[in-house]
Amino acid sequence: MLSRVADSIYWMNRYIERAENYARFIGVNFNLAFDLPPSVSEQWEPLLIATADNYLFYQHYDEPTRENVINFMTFDKRNPNSIYTCISAARENGRTIRESISKEMWENLNQLYLWLRTVQPKEEWDLNHMQDFYSEVRNGTQLFYGIVDATITRNEAWHFGRLGRFMERADKTSRFLDVSYFTLMPDSDVTGSTLELVLWTAVLKSVSAYNMYRQQNQVLTPKHIAEFLILDKLFPRAMAHCIRQAELSLYEISGTPTSNRFSNQAEKKMGKLRSEIEYTDIEDIFETGLHQYLDQFQIRGNEVSKAIFETYFDIKPVEAFQYQSQS
Repeated sequence: MLSRVADSIYWMNRYIERAENYARFIGVNFNLAFDLPPSVSEQWEPLLIATADNYLFYQHYDEPTRENVINFMTFDKRNPNSIYTCISAARENGRTIRESISKEMWENLNQLYLWLRTVQPKEEWDLNHMQDFYSEVRNGTQLFYGIVDATITRNEAWHFGRLGRFMERADKTSRFLDVSYFTLMPDSDVTGSTLELVLWTAVLKSVSAYNMYRQQNQVLTPKHIAEFLILDKLFPRAMAHCIRQAELSLYEISGTPTSNRFSNQAEKKMGKLRSEIEYTDIEDIFETGLHQYLDQFQIRGNEVSKAIFETYFDIKPVEAFQYQSQS
C-alpha cells in the first residue's frame, strides 16, 4: 500500500474519532448542566485545558463563556481540532482515496459534512437544540464506523483505519478523565463531596460507559470509575482496550507474529505502552496522582503516534545512485 493512501486512511479515522469525542466532551458539561444544583455555575474552561486548546482559544476569545467555548470547539475554522475542521479534514482525506474506500463510506462522510455546513452556530446555543446537534454528530460518526466494519475487507487499509481510531480514542478517554481534575482543581472543598460524584457520573455518561460500569460495580466512586476507564480490557472506550487493539492492528500491518517482540520502532513503543498499562493497578495510578499519570500517558501516546508516522508515513530520503566505472 502507498504510504500516501495509508496516511489518509489513518487520519480520516482519527479525525472522525476526534470529532465524535469533541461532541462527547461538550456532552460532559451538558450532563452537568442538568445535574448540578442551581447554586453551582457551569464551567467551560476545563474542557479547553484538558484538550490543550486553551492557548489557541485565548488568541481569539476573551472569556471562556458557554457560547465562546462551544463555537470554538464546534464551528471555528481557526481551531484545527474543532468538529467542523475535523469532519472537513476527514472528508478531504476520503476524497483523495475514494478508490481505496467503499462507496457507502464516502457517501456517509460526504453527507455528514454537507449537513454540518448547513448548521448555523447561534441556533445551537439553546441547551435542547445543542443536545440534539451533538447527538447527530455522534450518530453520524458511529454510523460511519458501522459502515466501515460492514463494507471494508480486513486488509492493510482496514488496519490503518483501526489503528488511527483506537489511538485517538485512547488519548481522548484520558482527556475525559482529566476534565474532572481541571474542574475540581479550583475548589478543594468539592473533593469527596456529592458534587464530585455528580461530575464523575457525568464523565461516565459522556463516554457511554454508565450502564457497563454499573454492571460491574455497585458503587460509584472516583477510584472505581477511573479504574474502569483506564484498565478495563473489554470496554471499547477504556484506554487499556484501545491500546491493545491498536497494537494488534500494528502487528497485522507489518505481518510480524505477535509472539515476536517487535519489528520496528512503532511496535516497540506501542508494546512498552501496552505493557505499562497491563502491569499497572489503580493503587499505583492514584499513588502517582491521576492527573500526572494521564499526562504521562498522553506524552507516551504522542511518542507512539510519532513512531507510527516515521515508520509508515514519513517520506524517506532516497540516496543518489552513483555510477562507478570499472577500471
